[in-house]
Amino acid sequence: MPHQGEEDTIAAIATPPGPGGIGIVRVSGPDSPAIAADIFRPARPDPLKSHHLTYGHIVDPANGRVVDEVMLCYMRAPKSYTREEVVEIQAHAGHITLQTILALILKSGARLANPGEFTKRAFLNGRIDLTRAEAVLDLLNARTPETLDLAVNHLRGSLADRLLRIKDALISLRAALEVAIDFPDDEAEIIAEITRGHNFTTEVISALQRLIFASRRGNIAREGVSLVICGRPNVGKSSLLNALLGRERAIVTEIAGTTRDLIEESFDLRGIPVRITDTAGIHAHRDPVEEIGIRMAREQLRRADEILLVVDGSLTPESADLDFIAANDLNDPLIVINKNDRMDTAARERFSNFFAPRRPLFISARHNDHLEELEERLFARITGNDGLWDPGCVCVPNLRQSAALEATLTAALRVREALDTDTPPDLIAIDLQAALDSLGEISGETSTEDILDRIFAEFCLGK
Repeated sequence: MPHQGEEDTIAAIATPPGPGGIGIVRVSGPDSPAIAADIFRPARPDPLKSHHLTYGHIVDPANGRVVDEVMLCYMRAPKSYTREEVVEIQAHAGHITLQTILALILKSGARLANPGEFTKRAFLNGRIDLTRAEAVLDLLNARTPETLDLAVNHLRGSLADRLLRIKDALISLRAALEVAIDFPDDEAEIIAEITRGHNFTTEVISALQRLIFASRRGNIAREGVSLVICGRPNVGKSSLLNALLGRERAIVTEIAGTTRDLIEESFDLRGIPVRITDTAGIHAHRDPVEEIGIRMAREQLRRADEILLVVDGSLTPESADLDFIAANDLNDPLIVINKNDRMDTAARERFSNFFAPRRPLFISARHNDHLEELEERLFARITGNDGLWDPGCVCVPNLRQSAALEATLTAALRVREALDTDTPPDLIAIDLQAALDSLGEISGETSTEDILDRIFAEFCLGK
């Protein structure tokens, strides 16, 4: 029975916009070979072979005009990304060239694919489950080597395999409960045997808890964190931004108030994508341009995940810095005393006592002094120092998956309690089915069309 829309042939440009060496137009559906025959003229009059590249030209069938010199790959169903008939045209990646080829394909009977529709068809046709489909999106959006590794591991089935083991344990228990329901006279003995024979806590409860435990790391790795550098003017905020980025991004001068706008960049902190913002120095002012920058800086501070408060260590500690923390309602900022190359031991001690019980970090942004220690401190704050961050972990659920895991765990805990309290097997079976349904939402077995539409709408056209 075909899925809704499966009889359509869809097409889209599968490579990013902009000039390049190669651009790909992808076609999937039953009419793909006929469309190829309509617009493609091979250099040799041989039939197309599946999974072979064929050299030729794209031609407008209406007037015979040659559009481009291309390589065409035909993939016969079911050995294709979508398990449908697929044609991919490798053309020169000019915008007009690719759009013209796509227009000819649409004119020959295909329709424009929706965002993520190729991957959605791969899911609907059973080539991948929903965890692997979401891994494709993670692969496209990976911003650090670690997020890339996580996406590849999920694409290879690391999460799907763990879910399958939990599902098998739940199904095994359900089968035993059905026996108890069919033989009510032996119900108590069967339930007791189930309790002895099934390690439900280890195979289900603990396995679910480990996955939920890892989900925070997955969210941080995928979404990243926002870091705001703040402080009074001319304390070295822009120098610190440049030092963390490893390049000159912000203008650095001895003139106070050089930064008036927000400067936003990204860097990789040991596998964590960090969005870093350098803000205007916050101080009493009269310049209306600075006032706008300061207002924007305060808004960034309210939304930041982590805050670096930079203080000029070449001066004496001032109550203005403590007032800055209070006035901007900063939640536990990491205090960075900059210009430590101009400080002696006594000065460092004064600053340490002044900001106690907070532990300020002494650095020199200009000379890259103690920046590694700063990164270590940031990493510890972001990851929580609570054991959640395991660099070797290969399976980290996303937020949607984590919510379904939480629902599965809630139902599984009711099952365990019911097994321990002589609850009738037909009532236990209700909670057990609820656990299976929640688990099935992750793989897509029990997901609604609305959930699927939301997931695949995040994909780009052509994927």
